[in-house]
This record gives sequence, C-alpha cells and structure tokens, in this order.
Amino acid sequence: MGCIQSFRELCDRPKNTNVRVSLPAVCFVWQTAMIILFGIFIRYNEESNPHWVEYRKEKNISSDIENDFYFRYPSFQDVHVMIFVGFGFLMTFLKRYSFGAVGFNFLIAAFGLQWALLMQGWFHSLDYSDGKIKIGIENLINADFCVAACLIAYGAVLGKVSAVQLLVLTLFGVTLFAVEEYIILDLIHAKDAGGSMVIHTFGGYYGLSISWMLYRPNLNQSSRLQGSAYHSDVFAMIGTLFLWMFWPSFNSAITDHGDGQHRAAINTYLALTSTVLTTVAISSLFQKHGKLDMVHIQNSTLAGGVAVGTAAEFMLMPYGSLIVGFCCGIISTLGYIYLTPFMEKYLKIQDTCGIHNLHAMPGVIGGIVGAITAAAASKSVYGTEGLINTFDFEGEFKDRSPSQQGGHQAAGLCVAICFGVGGGILVGCILRLPIWGDPEDDNCFDDEPYWELPQDEESIEPVLQYNNHMRNKDVGEEQQINHDPIRSPLAASYAPLHQHLKGGGDAIQAPDMNPRRRDKNRAFTHVSQKRLLSGTL
Repeated sequence: MGCIQSFRELCDRPKNTNVRVSLPAVCFVWQTAMIILFGIFIRYNEESNPHWVEYRKEKNISSDIENDFYFRYPSFQDVHVMIFVGFGFLMTFLKRYSFGAVGFNFLIAAFGLQWALLMQGWFHSLDYSDGKIKIGIENLINADFCVAACLIAYGAVLGKVSAVQLLVLTLFGVTLFAVEEYIILDLIHAKDAGGSMVIHTFGGYYGLSISWMLYRPNLNQSSRLQGSAYHSDVFAMIGTLFLWMFWPSFNSAITDHGDGQHRAAINTYLALTSTVLTTVAISSLFQKHGKLDMVHIQNSTLAGGVAVGTAAEFMLMPYGSLIVGFCCGIISTLGYIYLTPFMEKYLKIQDTCGIHNLHAMPGVIGGIVGAITAAAASKSVYGTEGLINTFDFEGEFKDRSPSQQGGHQAAGLCVAICFGVGGGILVGCILRLPIWGDPEDDNCFDDEPYWELPQDEESIEPVLQYNNHMRNKDVGEEQQINHDPIRSPLAASYAPLHQHLKGGGDAIQAPDMNPRRRDKNRAFTHVSQKRLLSGTL
C-alpha cells in the first residue's frame, strides 16, 4: 500500500506543459532509431525491386499489370486518406482543439507507420534465409491498419495528453497490436478482414483503459472548452464523410482477390447505409422536439462499418448486412446518450470522443457476428472450394470444420479484449508519470499549451452551449435568454436604460468572463471599441 500511495503522490505532482526539450528529443532519437532499424532489416519484396522482371518470367506472369501494386494501390489510397483526413478531421469537433486533433493525428500516424512496418514485418514478412523484412504494397496497408488502432485509442484521451505521451502510446500500441494480430490471425487462425476484433476492439479497449488510468477528478474545470462550436462540428462532419465513403475499401483492402474482396465491399456498403437511418431515428427520438444531434450523426453513422468488418468477406448476405447496420445504429446512438455519461460518473472513464460507442462495442458485435457466420458456414452455401478459400482451410488447418472455426473466431475476440485492457492499464501507468508535459485539469481541450495560435485566437470568448458535446445545455440556453435585452424577462426594465445610455442599446454587453483575458479590469466592452474583422469595411 505504501508503494501505491507513493506512486500516486508522484503522479499528482504539478504539471509542466513545456515540451521544448522532451518532444524534440523523442522525435530525433526515435527517428534516428527508425533509420538504423530500416537500414538493417527492411528491403523491397520481389514485386517492388528490379528483379521483378526475372521473377515474372520465373512465375510465368504475362504482364506487369499482374503486379500486386495495381490491385492493391487504389485500396491503399482510400485507407491512407481515412487515416490522415478521416480520423484527423473527425476529432476536430472540440472548439479549441483543432490543431491538436489534426496535427497530433498526423504526428503519431507518421511515426506509427514506420514502427508498424518493423513490428508486423518481424511477425509476418521476415525472410529467414537472409533475416530481412521484405515489404510491398500490402505491408503499407497493414501498417495503416495498425496505426488506426492507435488513433482510435487517441480518441479516448483527446485533449488531455501531450504529444510526447501520444508517441509513447503509439510505441506500445503498435507493439501490442503486432503481437495480438499474430496470435489471432496466425496462431488461432481467425479471419478478420475489416479488423472488427484486431483493430477496433483492441484499439477501443486500449484507449478506454488508458483513459481510466489517467482519470482526472477535476476535469470539469475545463468544461468551458469540452464542447463544439458550429464550425468545428462542420469540420468533424467532413471527417465522417471521408470515413463513411472509404470504409468499403478499408474492410476489403487485404482480402483475397476475387469474390471475397467483392463481397466485403458490398456488405460494408450496405451496413453503412442502414446505420445512417437508424442513427437519425434514435437521435431524433431521444432529443427534445425531435432535433438531431451532430454527435450522433458524426459517429454512430459509422458503427455499421465497424461491426461488419470481421464477417465482411463471409456469406453474410445483403439483408444480413442491413440487419447488422440497423442494430449498430441503435446501440451506438444509445451508447452516446446513456453509456458515456454512466461510464464517466461510475466507472471513472472519461471518453472524449466516445470510442466505446463507435469502436469498442461495434467491434465486439462484429466479432460475435463473425463467429456466428463462420459457425453457420456450409458447403451448400460456399461450395467445397469456396469454403476452403474463404476460411483458408489449408495446411495444418485443412481438417478444421466451420463450427470449430466459429469457436476460434470467438477466441480471437477474447484475445483482442485482453490485450486492449491489459495493455492499456500497463501503458496508462507509464503515462501517469509527471514527466510527459500533459496539461493541468483546468487547461485541457485547448491548443494554446502546445501550439502557436493566431493572435486573434489567443483568448477565447464565451461560447454558448448548443449541443450535447457540451454539458448543462439547458443552462446555456437560459443564460442566452437572460443576457438578451429583447428576450429577457427583464426586457421592460431595459427600455429606460436604453434611452439614457450613451451609444444606446449597443452599450449593453455581456460580461467578459474569459479567465485568461489580459485586461482584468475591463468588465464591459462598448461596441465602438470593438475592432472590425480584417477584410471588413
């Protein structure tokens, strides 16, 4: 107990957000390490080196067009856009954390891709004849998948950690991902084309466990910033649309060429469309006056793509895909309404982006759907060759039956959850140390500690709350009415004041309550003192 108490006291020391030394040091040292490791281990594979001409003749390949690059690169482009644009912009909903959302997403993705090529290469692409890792276009796609799990985890701690912490999160996250992926796909021989288990379940519970370990009891001191503005929600919706459009490519990118890849795209396409309608329905049903909440539209509309990932290449059937999307739209939206507040209040898990509702829960659902669909497979549906090809019943797995495959699919889901929770707790303990430059409780969800901001953005004007990204929504609406000289119940008493004030009603301004405003003695701002926006006449 004494050790635990000492550790807690150490972690509760005052924080310093100055990362002028630690961030450059980590970036330079780790990038130098990547250069050395790539020089030792990484080489081009047979389809990307000059010996392709000889390899083509040896394998009796008739044309360069049969190089895997031409089959995989369109999918790689789509997945790459999802990683850098989709995930990045989806997290820009916080009104004062857009630089951190996109910029830190960019940073950890760039580092994670390099480390993933090494980690996954050692497990999957190592040539034992010369000890080198041979990489091609499929390795790049798999590295993107690995980074996606770390970006999902980032969503749980968005606005509450420093760039150095995120790099540490990514270092351990990629390592854990490579190990659990190897266990699930190679040792257990489960199928997971779209990564419902390997990517979303692992990434979701990894991030939630870290958030639990980094629990901030006084986070309400930053509640003024823990919300969106109109323009930030529009930018986040751009991320949603990129993810939604390219998710069929995500789920089908590394499936076998032919019917499996075709089927994966169709199943994902249909599940996503179904999810949109049920998300809109539940959002409207549970909001006052039937209004839609952008939180639900930005996130829950993607849950169907997550949940159909494992079974994407199976014979789920088009109506089955619609059913999966239908259920996930309901479950994910209800998660945002009820589960997220419950988890913060009772489980001490502060989930900034709601990754539990978009990734963790739908990922578990996807694993269950995959296990059921695999167990129900039969030769009458797939055909003898189709069954062998879909589930890779070859080599040491040639005697495995569909029902056994279903059990192994369920085992793979358990492995993903265990690695996510266990790894997240371990990494969370490391990230709690007061050496990483994370912000104080009253300075979270703000770009100012880590980014040079335009001069006009250095101080924040009070922004009224308007959706459930914000707490106390009704209080915000009441404050808006009470400070409005026209709509306020005291409007009649403003009339004489309006006539006698110099400048008329324009002199009646709301108090400047910004705690970081430099001029502390100024309580009201006359309209004539307000500087026009640049470019206005």
